[in-house]
Amino acid sequence: MSQYDEGHTVAGWTGAAIAVAGSACLAVAVVGWTPGRYVGLVLLVVSAVVTWILHLAGWGKAAGPRPRDQWGVRDTAARAGHPGCFACRLAGRRGERTEASKKARTGAGTVQAG
Repeated sequence: MSQYDEGHTVAGWTGAAIAVAGSACLAVAVVGWTPGRYVGLVLLVVSAVVTWILHLAGWGKAAGPRPRDQWGVRDTAARAGHPGCFACRLAGRRGERTEASKKARTGAGTVQAG
């Protein structure tokens, strides 16, 4: 198991899977499947939008590593926005840190394994 969870989120994996499908359609379009050009471009745009929506819904994460006890769970502090996050700023979320979001991001008040 890796030491950090960089990118291991529902938003990251879903967006990557859709982007791979879009890239595959574009690759097939190079050899002659004309609709693949449009399908691939649409899928690439859809992948960005889906990733953004999932990130805002809490299935992504803020930049940087999270404490191990928060891996694979929904980010409850995402509703306020992540500080310095471009995707959150696009949605109008400032990312101001409240006491609850500080505890959620740092793992304060939880027992950390070894």
